[in-house]
Amino acid sequence: MKRHIPFLCAAALLAACGGGQTKQTVQAPAPMQQQVEELLDAMTVDEKIGQMMNSTPAIERLDIKPYDWWNEGLHGVGRSGRATVFPQPIGLGATFDTELLKRIGDAISDEARAKYQVAQRIGNYRRYSGLSFWSPNVNIFRDPRWGRGMETYGEDPYLTGMLGTAFVKGLQGDDPQYLKAAACAKHYAVHSGPEATRHSANVEPSLKDLYETYLPAFEMLVKDANVETVMTAYNAVYGDCCSASPFLMQDILRNRWHFKGHIVSDCGAVTDIYTGHKCTRCEMDAAVKALKAGLNLECGSSMRTLKDAYAKQLITEEDLDNALRPTIMTRLKLGILHDDPQCPYNNMPEDALGSPEHRALAKRAATESMVLLKNDGILPLDKDIHSLDLSGSGATDVFYQMGNYYGVSDDYSTYLQGIVSKVSAGTTVSYHTGFMQLDGLAANMNIGEAAGADVAIVFMGNNGNVEGEEGESIANSTSGDRLDLRLPESQMNYLRTLKRYKGEGIVVVLTGGSPIDLREIYELADAVVMAWYSGQAGGEALGDLLFGDANFSGRLPVTFPAETEKLPPFEDYSMKERTYKYMTDNIFLPFGYGLSYGRVTYGAAKAAVDGGKAVTVEITLSNEGATDIDETVQLYHSSPAAGTAAPQSQLVAFSREHLKAGQTRTVKIQVPVDRLATVQEDGSKKLLPGTHTLHVASAAPTYRSAELGVQDVQATIEL
Repeated sequence: MKRHIPFLCAAALLAACGGGQTKQTVQAPAPMQQQVEELLDAMTVDEKIGQMMNSTPAIERLDIKPYDWWNEGLHGVGRSGRATVFPQPIGLGATFDTELLKRIGDAISDEARAKYQVAQRIGNYRRYSGLSFWSPNVNIFRDPRWGRGMETYGEDPYLTGMLGTAFVKGLQGDDPQYLKAAACAKHYAVHSGPEATRHSANVEPSLKDLYETYLPAFEMLVKDANVETVMTAYNAVYGDCCSASPFLMQDILRNRWHFKGHIVSDCGAVTDIYTGHKCTRCEMDAAVKALKAGLNLECGSSMRTLKDAYAKQLITEEDLDNALRPTIMTRLKLGILHDDPQCPYNNMPEDALGSPEHRALAKRAATESMVLLKNDGILPLDKDIHSLDLSGSGATDVFYQMGNYYGVSDDYSTYLQGIVSKVSAGTTVSYHTGFMQLDGLAANMNIGEAAGADVAIVFMGNNGNVEGEEGESIANSTSGDRLDLRLPESQMNYLRTLKRYKGEGIVVVLTGGSPIDLREIYELADAVVMAWYSGQAGGEALGDLLFGDANFSGRLPVTFPAETEKLPPFEDYSMKERTYKYMTDNIFLPFGYGLSYGRVTYGAAKAAVDGGKAVTVEITLSNEGATDIDETVQLYHSSPAAGTAAPQSQLVAFSREHLKAGQTRTVKIQVPVDRLATVQEDGSKKLLPGTHTLHVASAAPTYRSAELGVQDVQATIEL
């Protein structure tokens, strides 16, 4: 072990290295990189190995407290008691609102700091008490059957990257030296189901698919957001386990993207190298393989075997030092390795938890996330309606608003509460369960009340018991995935019976985090709303939207297919016939689709190339309705010169535009020219000469969009 210790500038940080228990604390911290080297110089090999797993022990003689790296913050501080609960990420994806995502990230890290300070005061160093958040999930929702698709921002790499970047910037803060919280881009890479085989699967996408679909969001978070952490996936890619892949961790992440933070494995993924993938002969060899490939931190305990590996001279102390430098730096940047008075985030008031501002933000997010999929004129509802009937467990059970990786709010608004709060005192409102939400029983309870009401609002869909991560979806026999997108017969039979007795006046509100087979629902209901998992303020938001106090502005971040049977094999990672970019049929509702109360019309589009570096698209928008509208203007690119292997179109820009009733104004959207480049078969990008088409549209320009009357105004440029 190295014995020389360069002490810090004003006071010694470290005691002598000989194992004594005397400790001294720093009064004037030296530059962080110097502190890293001094700590490494002072730690024993055993101490270093102990710091390489998520649950790290204290090193009292160095004044280092225990710390558990595992915390979750997908849509609020998760699994850690009281916190503001925002909509599930798939719902946040439906907002197409980067400013909102940045504000949500900022709110989450405010609450995280407040909770951390209290946890430290009471001596709570357990899991979910720290400031390193394994969020966001920027995997691509490539297949609608994947149970964890709810954790993502949808199927489009650009939308995912933009929203993820905004979220990370909000979560990490804007101080040039310190982090408010440490964000994490996961799961790297090429991961999106099936859940049942994730611990042993080897996926081999084409290089074109890898660089066109699976990596762009990660690259954006590294380069544009300076994300502090990247988490490796369970699966293998091209025969190498992600947690032991020099190609992913060194060639791409470190060398090509110049990532400076730390890399953490998914939980148990290092053990999977041996047990699941069988790439090594024992657990110790798996740990060595991961270490040498570039892994810095393990979620799990296999790294404990590095003690034996060191004794057998399979690894060196330098290997350990190289792995530890980024994680020590992260704790220094968080200001939590020792008491750091210079950290600007160390005095967050406890009243940040569930503050009025955060509650209002949760309501705004829920309002922007909900998507109106159908409306035959029944919405908005009249507040003086004579009678309403609500049915379905989702109307009263907040579990249908939570999704997964959720915190616990002290201020939930259920859908029933939100609706009742809107109607007049003279309105008759009835509620009953109506049907068993998740099983095949077809019991119809109180169908007469629903049939006799002026309007029946039926809450259908899914919850976290039937979709989500392996091991958590307790009512699911397929490890959290949904191999059939149809809803249970109990739900459908209730809706069919209601339609038979009632005829008109049926509104369906869908909960869940993934596409649903809408074909029959579309025929039976007069209006359909996709509410996702809307978070704590979902009831207030839905009430506002149904009764016209707010206008629908959400847009689908994922394609809703028509038939499950026509989807490509789930385990096939080729993008052929997947997402709006490549689906030539089987689209029921397209990516980017959503209705509102009113209509915005698009005038002729103009496009011009500015100095060969950017394309400016100009279009006139007119709100022809009597209601203010937030319109999500979407800009797609297609290049005939790219050939049939290229995407039919791809999102390259979007902008939420607020238009008052009757307002007309011109909008300009600028796109860097290099964003129009096409990924080639070898994974390289090439800006092809010739004619390029830009679609200014209210949904992805697919064949189904044209059938639905989606606006698609085109302009061309020559490059």
